[in-house]
Amino acid sequence: MDKIMEETGITATAGIGTNMFLAKVALDITAKHVPDHIGVLDEDTFIATVQKHRPITDIWGIGRGTAQRLERFGVYDLEGITHIPEATMYRTFGKNAEILIDHAYGREPCTLADVQNYQSKTRSLSNSQVLFKDYSHSGARLILKEMVDSLTNELVGQAMYTNHVSLYIRYSNDVIAPTGGSKKLEQHTNSYKDISEMMLKIYDSTTNKGYSIRQIGISYGDLVYEHCEQLSFFKDDVKAQKEQHLLHAVSVLKDRFGKNSVLRGMSLQEDATAMIRNTLVGGHSGG
Repeated sequence: MDKIMEETGITATAGIGTNMFLAKVALDITAKHVPDHIGVLDEDTFIATVQKHRPITDIWGIGRGTAQRLERFGVYDLEGITHIPEATMYRTFGKNAEILIDHAYGREPCTLADVQNYQSKTRSLSNSQVLFKDYSHSGARLILKEMVDSLTNELVGQAMYTNHVSLYIRYSNDVIAPTGGSKKLEQHTNSYKDISEMMLKIYDSTTNKGYSIRQIGISYGDLVYEHCEQLSFFKDDVKAQKEQHLLHAVSVLKDRFGKNSVLRGMSLQEDATAMIRNTLVGGHSGG
């Protein structure tokens, strides 16, 4: 940790545990409170030092909704979960009760080998941003276009194609319920033009213009490495091919010289965030 600070100026933390859950908790909670920034946990030290930790939402996998349901039973930490009858837990949380109960004791049945051997039936790419400030409908629309550009560049860089896009919009202070939706494209593509048109169509038809926006999430689903493109009389195939060559060239340049080496003009506008986001490390400033 000292070497990383010395060479980069970045404060680094590490978590070590006897299972993956404990390693994650050690990273998120314990490491921040020890001089060497290396957290170490086993089940015994977890019970002694973390089981009563509050707020419970600091624990990986427990969000605000889960915390609010636990509060109905007077539970505000992991130790409290151990006092709730298992039948009540399963009735309240369904299959997720098993995870909550295991984690309350510091247990994690899933091993690193299980993760390495896991193969998802479907592939997806996603990006979510909690915005630096409240944005208007038009301002957030610009950020959305930047996010589509960035995720599409990643799609092209991995030589993949999508035919399903999704959008999530959360409003400032959660004054109204989140909006968004998903749409299926006519065929698999990694064209910025095709994907952005569909994403903006979802945004314009579902987003409430009367409220400020604080979070945007996008996702590309049903990814494939190869696809058979259907020719169309209504599509300029030469223009589409030129776009593919351009997107690939931009992807190569960004990989070699950095994400800010090539930018769309929209990212120079006042409310744009791409240039700033591209300088962050893990979502945080490296300075």
